[in-house]
Amino acid sequence: MAVKNIEELFIHELSDIYSAEKQLTKALPRLARAADNPELAEGFRLHLEETQGQIERIDQIVDLLDIRLKRIKCAAMEGLIEEGKEVIDAIDAGPLRDAALIGGAQKVEHYEIAAYGTLAALAKQLGYKEALPLILETLEEEKATDEKLTLLAEQGGNQRAAQQRDAA
Repeated sequence: MAVKNIEELFIHELSDIYSAEKQLTKALPRLARAADNPELAEGFRLHLEETQGQIERIDQIVDLLDIRLKRIKCAAMEGLIEEGKEVIDAIDAGPLRDAALIGGAQKVEHYEIAAYGTLAALAKQLGYKEALPLILETLEEEKATDEKLTLLAEQGGNQRAAQQRDAA
């Protein structure tokens, strides 16, 4: 990663999250199939549609700023997706797996919140006034998804997982 100035840093960070979002579009259908709770499965399906819109926004930013993304693979997202696969393989379908899937999905959201927050700060510094609202829109979507996941966990997901323990 040879980054020499703030513009190159912005392009690198945008390229990284673009890779992350692309990887996520491949992982979300698998997560939806693995979820036992219909609300969680539907949440994963809805997030896939949202993620596709976020990719389109990145494409808009690229066009607006007349930049080229780097061909990189987001190692962080790759690792988070691998953790999700391990959860699916290691935990039987049911409330416990759902609790683990929610936790893994929140790790993904927190990574994305950090990435888009960084991009927003860089865009402000660089004066990318046309790109900033697109970045902030995605940032707000990521925060809202995190909140939905928290509600799923708090409104019974973790309790059902604990009851499964008690029944074992």
